[in-house]
Amino acid sequence: MFFDPLYLLLVGPAMLFSLLASFWVKSSFNRWRDVGTRAGLTGARVAQLILARNGIHDVTVEPSEGFLSDHYDPTAKALRLSPDVYNGRSIASLGVAAHEVGHAIQHAQGYSPLKFRSALVPLAQFGSNLSWIFLMVGMLLGAASPLGRGVLLLGIGLFSFAVLFSLITLPVEFDASRRALVTLEEGAYLDAEELGGARKVLRAAAATYVAAAVAALAQLLYFLLRSGLLGGGRREE
Repeated sequence: MFFDPLYLLLVGPAMLFSLLASFWVKSSFNRWRDVGTRAGLTGARVAQLILARNGIHDVTVEPSEGFLSDHYDPTAKALRLSPDVYNGRSIASLGVAAHEVGHAIQHAQGYSPLKFRSALVPLAQFGSNLSWIFLMVGMLLGAASPLGRGVLLLGIGLFSFAVLFSLITLPVEFDASRRALVTLEEGAYLDAEELGGARKVLRAAAATYVAAAVAALAQLLYFLLRSGLLGGGRREE
């Protein structure tokens, strides 16, 4: 499969886009991690202030290990920030911290796309883990045979949950970044010039989610073509 010209044609550019997006977000964060803010607040402190400003008092702000491992855990109602963000006093630190608080605000307000994404998590994980087994077996058996086609279709169905998860993640992440920039400006945690730097960091981060969605769609398209469900692709494999 990985040496199939069609796979390389469809998925190759998407994978390249993913690598470029990953490089972009890391370089952007590193660039603005070295630029302090006039307010001099840490990412953890700004997260706490924004939560309080929005009337959210049951979410804890905790440090976590790893580089850019920042995330909001809705089940534990915990905002976990990487060391650079939790202790950092930079534009990048505040931008990322505010973005994660954006998810906590979404959760508190019952933001529909976030609720839908949360409901999809077990299906996406199940589909992502098992789909490749069925897809590979189906490709080996060949889409021309009834058994191979059935196995391949099952794999495609399971993989579709992961694709759907990637797609619904986009509005969730875009909205969290929008909320972050609004709250950073309204709370005067960053001035206009500093806000521009935070916007660049969040824009780069958003590109990684777009790249993931594009890669997932490209792989789904490949399997649809090879199964014959789309475009009458070959079935002799």
